[in-house]
Amino acid sequence: MVPPRLELAVYGLVAAPVLHLADEHGILAALLAEGPLTARAAAERTGTDHDTVERMLLVLTAFGIVERADGGEFAVPGEMAPFLDGAGPDHIGGFVQHMVDESAGRLAALEDLLRRGSDAVDADRPAPYDRFYRDEASTGAFLQAMWDLSYGVSQELAELAALDGHRHLVDVGGANGPFAVAALEWAPGLTAVVFDLPEVAPHLEETRRRHGLADRLAFQAGDFFVDDLPEGDLIALGYVLSNWPDAERLALLRKAHAACAPGGRVLVMERLFDDGRRGPISTAVMNLEMQVETRGRHRTGAEYRAMLAEAGFAGTEVRRSSRDKHLVIGTKPGQGCRCRSAAPTPRSGSGW
Repeated sequence: MVPPRLELAVYGLVAAPVLHLADEHGILAALLAEGPLTARAAAERTGTDHDTVERMLLVLTAFGIVERADGGEFAVPGEMAPFLDGAGPDHIGGFVQHMVDESAGRLAALEDLLRRGSDAVDADRPAPYDRFYRDEASTGAFLQAMWDLSYGVSQELAELAALDGHRHLVDVGGANGPFAVAALEWAPGLTAVVFDLPEVAPHLEETRRRHGLADRLAFQAGDFFVDDLPEGDLIALGYVLSNWPDAERLALLRKAHAACAPGGRVLVMERLFDDGRRGPISTAVMNLEMQVETRGRHRTGAEYRAMLAEAGFAGTEVRRSSRDKHLVIGTKPGQGCRCRSAAPTPRSGSGW
């Protein structure tokens, strides 16, 4: 018999697309709202083919994602429900869609990477965000994936960051604002600006509207490799440093140091390898994805602390969440804060 872990690796190729389609076509939502349901009942409620629904649910049952009762009804286990509930903050549907639609196709590049290496392959392909933001549809899909991947854990990271006493957050490469929103919800006296590429502006505007943050959350368009960063006493970098090689990473951290008020802090939020680099699985898999999709890699907490020290930050520490995204903090030496305390003025037609 094939060892169970090897079996999961072999057949996992099928599980992710099945999970995505079950989410996209409302099958999981039906189970959550009305389950336990038979496959036929789930198919009737979603207008889908009964035989295909049953086969998909049997796959998800075998992988432990749904449960099947002796009478044939299917249900979503309690520990899975928050992550499969499309209306909840922990929903991972957008990220699963990104993995299926974008990442899986790019894994074909591994053969080329094996033969020629990253430097040669990267020279022949467009920059990562030129691909992610190639049109409105791909931009929206990518940003939804980032929201699904980040907003739930950002609520925990905002608490871990101990934001009380800070006044102005600069969320560098902050996408459509998952961390900025969580931080503003956690710290009522805080204001924030998301600094990202211009394509992100309308998506941040929708976030501001949806969360009622027009007077506390602003957007500033820019390229963090070209432009100076806005000033603040909190500089956040969530899933940013892992996208880039060491030279670009250090240049960005030095820009963050320049933008940070004396006594302020930088918040690096990333997946972390354990000290022995034996896992966890999500970090190891996404470390490979960083090579395929971007130009970076994932690192240990100690490696990020060394990066922050090299850029001039002191008092570095790692604060781990209960999930797969963690917090590495550095403090800019000095007293006081030069950042503005007033709410930023939103740019007309922007936001994210």
